[in-house]
Amino acid sequence: MEFTEQEIKGVWIIEPRRFGDARGYFMESFKKAEFQAHVGQVEFVQDNESMSSYGVLRGLHFQKGEWSQAKLVRVSSGRVIDVAVDLRKGSPTYGKHIAVELSQENGRQLFIPRGMAHGFVVLSETAQFQYKVDNVYAPQAEATLRYDDPALGIDWKLPAGDLLLSEKDGRGLSLDEIEPFDL
Repeated sequence: MEFTEQEIKGVWIIEPRRFGDARGYFMESFKKAEFQAHVGQVEFVQDNESMSSYGVLRGLHFQKGEWSQAKLVRVSSGRVIDVAVDLRKGSPTYGKHIAVELSQENGRQLFIPRGMAHGFVVLSETAQFQYKVDNVYAPQAEATLRYDDPALGIDWKLPAGDLLLSEKDGRGLSLDEIEPFDL
């Protein structure tokens, strides 16, 4: 696997090696020892999966306080733009984001540390999105950062009229309404 840390400290693009032939391919999507050697100690406690159609935008979600989550995300079918926003108090990249295309074709994964908001939008007809988390879901600690906050300047790569959001995601908070993470 190739590990590349991004401009936002602690955010990594991980590119597994694929071994293919006429039958298809094989890859190791997670290898604990190799992950820890590059990223550090993270104890994943749950795997999640969603299936979404074109234009669905999920996020930008985060959990506050002790319920904060680190995530390792990937797409096993389809294409998405995956976004992580730094909400860590005192971080030199506070309020900055990284946007990465994840797809079945490129096999990339994105590791997002605690203290970040996370979301994605589906570019293909459908997308199967899988992710590991290091903390359980806590509805009382959940919050949503507004996906279209001008302070973030995120290019979701789709026309606004094509975006499909849940009611909750459409009511997200702006960056200036968010209390930074004190990790």
